[in-house]
Amino acid sequence: MDKLVIEGGSPLSGTIRIHGAKNAALPILAASLLAEGVHSLHNVPKLLDIETMLNILGRLGCRAVHEGETVTMDTSTLSTSHVPEDLMRQMRSSIFLMGPLLSRFGEVTIYQPGGCAIGERKIDLHLQGLKLLGAEIEESNGRISCRAARLTGSDIHLDYPSVGATENIMMAAATAEGTTTISGAAREPEIQDLQNFLNAMGAQIIGAGTDTITIRGVTKLHPCTYEVIPDRIVAGTVMIAAAATRGSVTLTHTNAGHLTSLIHVLRRAGVQITVCNDIINVSCMGRPRAVERIVTSPYPSFPTDLQSQVMVLLSLADGFSVIKETVFEGRFKHVEEMARMGADISTDLNRAFIRGVQRLYGATVEATDLRAGAALVIAGLAAHGTTVVEQAHHIDRGYDGIELLFQKLGARISRKVPVPGPFDLAN
Repeated sequence: MDKLVIEGGSPLSGTIRIHGAKNAALPILAASLLAEGVHSLHNVPKLLDIETMLNILGRLGCRAVHEGETVTMDTSTLSTSHVPEDLMRQMRSSIFLMGPLLSRFGEVTIYQPGGCAIGERKIDLHLQGLKLLGAEIEESNGRISCRAARLTGSDIHLDYPSVGATENIMMAAATAEGTTTISGAAREPEIQDLQNFLNAMGAQIIGAGTDTITIRGVTKLHPCTYEVIPDRIVAGTVMIAAAATRGSVTLTHTNAGHLTSLIHVLRRAGVQITVCNDIINVSCMGRPRAVERIVTSPYPSFPTDLQSQVMVLLSLADGFSVIKETVFEGRFKHVEEMARMGADISTDLNRAFIRGVQRLYGATVEATDLRAGAALVIAGLAAHGTTVVEQAHHIDRGYDGIELLFQKLGARISRKVPVPGPFDLAN
């Protein structure tokens, strides 16, 4: 497996453009199945998860080409609604295909999705929403089959603001007969981007960004050209890295409105942040201050996807900080790895207690999931000495060449690819 080698201790400096949002691009790629024809999607990053989704779409019969940051996809050749089990187990976001395939074929067969091991992420809300739209669902040994001769609008309440369930219901309801209302909907910017994409195809959806979304079903959608929003988690990762290394970085092609909770936390930590249109400047010349308490929660609260990264910054802060994780119970796996680097962090159930240390030290650590891996890269950039982050493929799921991104900001980071041995070549 690839590993990242980091010579830390140098402040980040320079300007970086933030690539498109993985968590917006994946449901948009799935939603394109709702309209036959050629779609042109821009600002789509080259990530492992994007590659997996395009592989799935190819297995379903679509023709897709990913050149630069543009995906050109012909959905008119879609030939099956049976999603391959081997690819579904590679990525949780494959669940987004349920709604579009059910709408287009009247049936869909999927399997329990895979992905990062960060805690239990049930798909019950997805299935309940589709049932309320008229789908019949059978589950057996991890295989899920859905059928609906006709989808019909319904009033659907989500007990938890699940992003995936909200998006799946939106896609299925876009061409259902009648009106669907989703109350208790997730409010993330990626939900708004999906609404904008669906409307660009001819859907009639309002309310994304609030807890109530209304979808008036239409009979037909058409292909379109669309640009995906910038990735707020990548932007947040770079902002935290700039602060942790006591550097000064300018981010372009961002949306500060999507990062309000992080900006608030960083300013409490003494980080200087200025915003002008789609440009964010971040600098931190001295030791950051501790932040008494951070609680992760669905948007617009502090995102769980930035919890591990901000913990690195707080591990170098002056004072004592507490982070409470309320979204995923498996999101503290990076703590043990950071302890190898000299961090003083203890955990109790879903709380982490961070006592800031003067410095971190390079060590060999393992990325156990996507965001934990990004956090360990930040730790390596800030640490004294050499850090090796193993299992870098986890990081590739959400960052388009993270080593290249930080190299542009002056970081001494490189990727090491293992050389196949004789046994590997023989097989």
